[in-house]
Amino acid sequence: MKFNDVTRGTGLEEHGITNANLIFWTPPTAVLYEQIIKRGEGLVSHLGAIAVKTGHYTGRAANEKFIVDEPASRDNIAWGKVNKPFDPARFDALYDRMLAYMHGKDLFVQDCFAGADREHRLPIRVITEKAWQSLFARNMFVRATQEELATIRPEFTVVNMPNFHAVPTVDGTNSETFIIVNFARKLIIIGGTSYAGENKKSVFTILNYLLPIEKKILSMHCSANVGPKGDTAIFFGLSGTGKTTLSADPHRSLVGDDEHGWDDKGIFNFEGGCYAKIIRLSREAEPEIYETTRRFGTILENVAIDTQSRRVDLDDDSFTENTRASYPLTHIPNIVLSGTAGHPSNIIMLTCDAYGVLPPIARLTKEQAMYHFLSGYTAKVAGTEAGGKEPSATFSTCFGGPFMPLDPAVYGELLREKIARHTVSCWLVNTGWSGGPYGVGSRMKIAYSRALVNAALDGTLIAGSFEQDPFFGLDIPTSCAGVPAEVLNPRNTWADKAKYDEAARKLVELFRGNFEKYRASVPDDVANVM
Repeated sequence: MKFNDVTRGTGLEEHGITNANLIFWTPPTAVLYEQIIKRGEGLVSHLGAIAVKTGHYTGRAANEKFIVDEPASRDNIAWGKVNKPFDPARFDALYDRMLAYMHGKDLFVQDCFAGADREHRLPIRVITEKAWQSLFARNMFVRATQEELATIRPEFTVVNMPNFHAVPTVDGTNSETFIIVNFARKLIIIGGTSYAGENKKSVFTILNYLLPIEKKILSMHCSANVGPKGDTAIFFGLSGTGKTTLSADPHRSLVGDDEHGWDDKGIFNFEGGCYAKIIRLSREAEPEIYETTRRFGTILENVAIDTQSRRVDLDDDSFTENTRASYPLTHIPNIVLSGTAGHPSNIIMLTCDAYGVLPPIARLTKEQAMYHFLSGYTAKVAGTEAGGKEPSATFSTCFGGPFMPLDPAVYGELLREKIARHTVSCWLVNTGWSGGPYGVGSRMKIAYSRALVNAALDGTLIAGSFEQDPFFGLDIPTSCAGVPAEVLNPRNTWADKAKYDEAARKLVELFRGNFEKYRASVPDDVANVM
């Protein structure tokens, strides 16, 4: 074993860590596999992926995330329910207790980058007590070369101790779990949760703060791919809308599946891997992502596994609906290795409308694009005690509200300016319900969504004819190869047209009510879109 794979507790003094037992310093995947098995953190599946469980938290702990309220960043933060302030003195005290917790422990360190563009990438360090969490960081961020590892100096550090718990009455947290960003100390501390997504989203939060302010780069919660002619497309969308699925196209090269920046040269991926939702993943519908679940190096998070045969069941949701696969981008056969691409020709904004009233695709003006970008709409299905299920509207600013520390207008204006400058075609795509709401209608077929997106990207859709929807003011295409004409206008798919009209009016009012908080900070032509 090379000396830089494992060292005695040295090298982390700058973070206050002075007496760790062993430090595994940027170990390769094979070493991390060995440590995961040795420490009982996971099981190797029959085809080589590693299966782990996260315990109590199987998703983000949104209410436990804070930003330290300190002078250097205070005036830039959009404080509120999402960006909750945390006292600097209490942060220091909590971190001191974490340092004491790390005494004599084995630690895993990954030195890597956030950002594929060498001009803008951020050197980061991830320190954790779990080998599998270190593998997650290795998968998800941009790996440093051996030469770069010799000189890399992290600008931000993530210290993640899942087994360390806060004491709310002492530490000022809401619970034993915490995710706290300190821009002044360039430090993120995480404890009380093993859900690995907290690592990537906390780093995303940093980039969403730094890039728009320091470099006027638009940071985006989106996937991106490139067509055979070099045309770039980006896909905005919340979890469950098809962002990962629709960007993983065998005929287009994947740039990245979740986080990107848009500068004066084009776009660049923030990450080096993918974190795909895989519940009920189908080999037929999503062959590229399906194959990653069978690869060495992939982490299967909260996926059911038979402890005897070591076969996994991707349809089993007994742990959570939010089963995930973390894998390096190189597990996808058709990728853009550089993680960079030119300016987008098309922007796709995805929603899963469980009310069943939005069209499967619609063309957007740049004003409508900014409106829907700021709205970040999707609808989820919530269970009720009576046994029925009704849709629940969700609006997440910029399709990533929990990770956007700045005023939403900052991101919205950057998007509108770039759309105008680069003459980008914008589309709203509904991958949700058709023919009625959840429980009455049916989910839009992936094949239809793919056909519509492909027609938008290759230019055939925009060359056709459109009709305007009277409720949302959207331009709806009248035909698309591979999609029945009656599916294109959602009103035509409802048996009871009066009920469609009622549901559409209700959703319009939900949009308007949500947008009131942006009205004062956006131009009138955007505020009055709907």
